[in-house]
Amino acid sequence: MSNKQKVRKAVIAAAGFGTRFLPQTKAMPKEMLPIVDKPIIQYVVEELVEAGIQDIVLVTGYHKRSIEDHFDQISADLKANLKNGNKTALLEETVKISNLANFAYVRQKGPYGNATPIMNASHLIGDEPFIYAYADDLYRASPSRFKQAIDHYDELGGSILPCVRISEDEEYQRYGIVGGEEVRPGLVKMNIIKEKPGREEAPSNLASNAGYLFTPEIFEYLEKSVNDVQPGKEFQVQDVMAKMMDDGMLYHGFELEDAKYYDTGNKLEYIKTVIEFGLEREDINGKLSEYLKTLDV
Repeated sequence: MSNKQKVRKAVIAAAGFGTRFLPQTKAMPKEMLPIVDKPIIQYVVEELVEAGIQDIVLVTGYHKRSIEDHFDQISADLKANLKNGNKTALLEETVKISNLANFAYVRQKGPYGNATPIMNASHLIGDEPFIYAYADDLYRASPSRFKQAIDHYDELGGSILPCVRISEDEEYQRYGIVGGEEVRPGLVKMNIIKEKPGREEAPSNLASNAGYLFTPEIFEYLEKSVNDVQPGKEFQVQDVMAKMMDDGMLYHGFELEDAKYYDTGNKLEYIKTVIEFGLEREDINGKLSEYLKTLDV
């Protein structure tokens, strides 16, 4: 498979309204909520870049201008302020953000659902494999989930889904569950994916909730499937994937190694994430730890 194309592009879906964090997200996109002093979406971008991604398409909505501003060049006023304050390290760190990757922005249009952002970015991805991620999905893994996915793609070809093992009933109601032939421990050649099936109908306990690595064949299926979306129904990428597998397209799901998921879309889990990341910071961990011990809980 020496002629296999390198995975160098990614699509990030960032058009949601973040209703669970209203009223804060009325003016600030949920993806820009800070984990201490860095927005959630920057962690996702850095993870992609670490895996070798060079071009990133962010599919946004009308209320997401601050995301574009964040990854844009630093303003002259801010640059001058940091220079005059001798904040050299902070200046370098801020300037580096816009140079992480080549960024392109597309406004989402089309039916509601997680397949629409992929379709909107098709003209920028072209005939290449790519990673599809959500802007507020925060993972830590070693290697990163995207690097693990790319390594599996390099070995196996086809589309790759990083997955996690689940055990709780509510998890079977939240995620797409993959099924198929176990190639080796932790690796499944997929023939099915069921979205939120419940424990009784689930084909396995491998949940797809860590993004996707797709081959460009998905674009043809998206164009065909979008016309079949019924009024009031979502345009789901899981349905498109199922059609591809029915046609014999190659899909694998694998269990992520050494991975932890941070559910930053949940208020309690978001607060816990901020605290955990804060405790890892040398500049604040001592005082934060001392403060937490004083709380009368």
